Amino acid sequence: MLRRWSHILAATALVAVAFAPVLRADDEKPDKKTDKKPTVAVFKLEGELTEQPAPDAFPFGSMNQTSLKELVAHMNKAAGDSQVKGVVVLLEGAQIGPAQREEIRQAMKKLRDAGKEIFAHSDSLRMPDYALLAGASRLSVVPTGDLWITGLFGEAPYIRGLLDNISVQPDFLHCGAYKSASEIFMRKEPSKEAHEMQNWLFDGLFESFCKMIAEGRKVDVAKVKAWIDDGPYSAERAKKVGLIDAVEHRQDFEAAIKKKLGDDLVFNKKYGEKEMPKPDFNNPFAIFKLLGEMMGEAKSNKKDNKAAVGIVYVEGPIELGKSEPSPFGAVEGAHSTDIRKALDEAAKDDSIKAVVLRVNSPGGSAVASEIILDATKRVKAKKPFVVSMGNVAGSGGYYVACASDTIFADESTITASIGVVSGKLVTNPMWAKLGITFTPYQRGKNAAMLSSARPFSDEERKRMQGYMDEIYGVFKNHVTAIRGSKLKKPIEELAEGRVFTGKQALELGLVDKIGTMEDAVKFVADKAGLKDKDYDIRAVPEPKNFLEKLVEASGGGKDDPKKLDVGGDRARFAGPSLLELAAPYLKGLEPERAKILRTTLRQLETLQREGVSLMMPEFLVK
Repeated sequence: MLRRWSHILAATALVAVAFAPVLRADDEKPDKKTDKKPTVAVFKLEGELTEQPAPDAFPFGSMNQTSLKELVAHMNKAAGDSQVKGVVVLLEGAQIGPAQREEIRQAMKKLRDAGKEIFAHSDSLRMPDYALLAGASRLSVVPTGDLWITGLFGEAPYIRGLLDNISVQPDFLHCGAYKSASEIFMRKEPSKEAHEMQNWLFDGLFESFCKMIAEGRKVDVAKVKAWIDDGPYSAERAKKVGLIDAVEHRQDFEAAIKKKLGDDLVFNKKYGEKEMPKPDFNNPFAIFKLLGEMMGEAKSNKKDNKAAVGIVYVEGPIELGKSEPSPFGAVEGAHSTDIRKALDEAAKDDSIKAVVLRVNSPGGSAVASEIILDATKRVKAKKPFVVSMGNVAGSGGYYVACASDTIFADESTITASIGVVSGKLVTNPMWAKLGITFTPYQRGKNAAMLSSARPFSDEERKRMQGYMDEIYGVFKNHVTAIRGSKLKKPIEELAEGRVFTGKQALELGLVDKIGTMEDAVKFVADKAGLKDKDYDIRAVPEPKNFLEKLVEASGGGKDDPKKLDVGGDRARFAGPSLLELAAPYLKGLEPERAKILRTTLRQLETLQREGVSLMMPEFLVK
């Protein structure tokens, strides 16, 4: 008990230190005189756009993160707010995925349909960001600003040469000719099948971007492609050809808005956001009072019995076990124990009338994927249940989705990748170069099967391939048992690791509808009889701040004595991860390439600790 509370007090001290630069005694409350003035809602997109909402009452997690759900909700609120006369959208280095852009564009369309003008401004634009801002009523760029509207460029990393240089031998197997996730370790360039697949994916993504631009700028797709082939552009030339509406500095952008909407308007830069609690620094115990208020607010935020649609998130690589609390926001990865609990909670909560599983994951652990899939079936047996796919829902991400009768995807969602990967890295030659040798001891014919000391023997390879084929067969059976006659081709022509865009997957019967998460919520609400009724949209579990998570992890949370809570043991994964070891070397690298290398290392980690994985190939789109 003493140890548990020492952790909590240490965290409290951390909070107190962290609050010092954030909350100041001279922070002022909003001027009440401006409350009724005409308002322009300002949406500044910066940092990472996550899927799962951060807790309202905690200062760390949301400082550099915005959730897609919250952003769209705030935009929808502005669409129906008579006080809001217009909207400003500013891109400040936000990390937004292709499908997320489609969902924001739909929210922007609702604003315009409601008669709200959208003003967008930027210093520089790449093709994906331009596709988003093209949906604005008026788009401007600073003088001499550059617009790299030149198309899409992507690359997939292949690290076989690096492994050869450090005397590490990759030994990987796969089920499916197109299941190319392990090729980055085994080859220096893509196989014929992987090359073919990457090209049809890029065709699909390129067409989606062109369509978004064409709809936003009210031209045909042929015109957009002509613009692309004539790029890049200075701001001045972009205005001349019709890519943008004005060339101006930020102060002129502001003046243009006031000229259009009136000089007395107010720019609300935190539209829709809750005001953070502020401590009284005249009170030496102010921070503890604030922490009490935070805990109290979190409890008061728990919903009553009002009908709701629950959203359960599968975001990031799928992993076994449960996440650990962090004071710095959401923990990366979709952990099977956490998601199983969330789905079981949604199933038994009578106030939740329907459930959406939001999947934004490249896959990962085969076992964790099966655990989550099983939990979705329990929800589906009790109430309407649908899946909404985000930027990616591939391999294990598709596995956990396939039990739903209705799957929504955005046109540029990356999905499918039905296949299995397994293997290991042989590191003894590398250690030998360093003068380090290991003497093995073995009992049992196959005890060293996953050892990094040597490659698979012929017998081991046969056994591993048989095990993989069994998992692959289960994966395909799940898909055919539920999708059945919806599939437009035999499963073997859809599986083998093939990856598709959402639009391509719809044509093949792997998904059911093109639509956003908001579309999925409305659809399942109708199925639950909530059409035209007032209902909540609730994340399950509701976001908890760090202190709540810490108390819960220390044994102070709810515990049902009538239920055996199994799973979540991560002891066998103890020790520093590849990501932790590589972090110092990745810091100074090109950010975009470093990001995909981190993802690659995470995939390799999953393979190392579990042997068999449901993951899809990674590639970088610029």
